Amino acid sequence: MSFDRVVLALVAKIPRGQVATYGQLAALAGKPRSARAVGRVMRTADGVPWHRVVNAQGGISRRSRMTGMVTQRIRLEQEGVVFRRGRVVLRRFRWNGGVTGRRTAASGPRRRGFDPDALAESHS
Repeated sequence: MSFDRVVLALVAKIPRGQVATYGQLAALAGKPRSARAVGRVMRTADGVPWHRVVNAQGGISRRSRMTGMVTQRIRLEQEGVVFRRGRVVLRRFRWNGGVTGRRTAASGPRRRGFDPDALAESHS
């Protein structure tokens, strides 16, 4: 199966109310350093929940047309995804790739230290 088809199949599996990053999808597709290639695939994505794919910081990537960026945010918010400072709270809404009960390499490194989003969530 081609890389493009694998990426589109993965995007189709992202549940409502969750997101995946370009890099996460690239890693799950077997090419961990191909986040830009995932972006290329997503430009022509049709019939899949394209709005559930965000950049590594949880932000909506720039597009030539601003309306696509606004549409993506509206669709995510309608699914219950929360934004803080213009970014998705990845700790809460990142899709785990279908793996339950354990972290995957695609979900990123475990971070230690101060997390302002976690602090804001605990006080809200």
